[in-house]
Amino acid sequence: QVQLVESGGGLVQPGGSLNLSCTYSGSIGSINYMAWYRQVPGKERIKLAGITAGGTIDYTDPSKGRFTISRDHRESTLYFWMKNLKPADTAVYYCYAELKDFDLGNWRYDDVWGQGTLVTVSS
Repeated sequence: QVQLVESGGGLVQPGGSLNLSCTYSGSIGSINYMAWYRQVPGKERIKLAGITAGGTIDYTDPSKGRFTISRDHRESTLYFWMKNLKPADTAVYYCYAELKDFDLGNWRYDDVWGQGTLVTVSS
């Protein structure tokens, strides 16, 4: 099994910065892809950024120019550096991992989510 634990959320003022962390443990050798998502109540969960096992990074529009994803594999931690935060960034932020395993002659994929950490941007 793989377990994900987010931390670093809290209350910040508009224009401020925040660094989120996601510590992963368990069968981490099966992790193929990791990403940060966020969700506002009543709306769908959207991806903000992702990183492959090989280190290739992708960003979606809400992240471009303000947020940065990184990973310290030696410490088994995924980071998300958020700058110039706006009230619209208020949401629950989730860490995600895609697992890839070969079983019974086929590749199998599984999704793992952290519990989420709340980020509130308000003055």
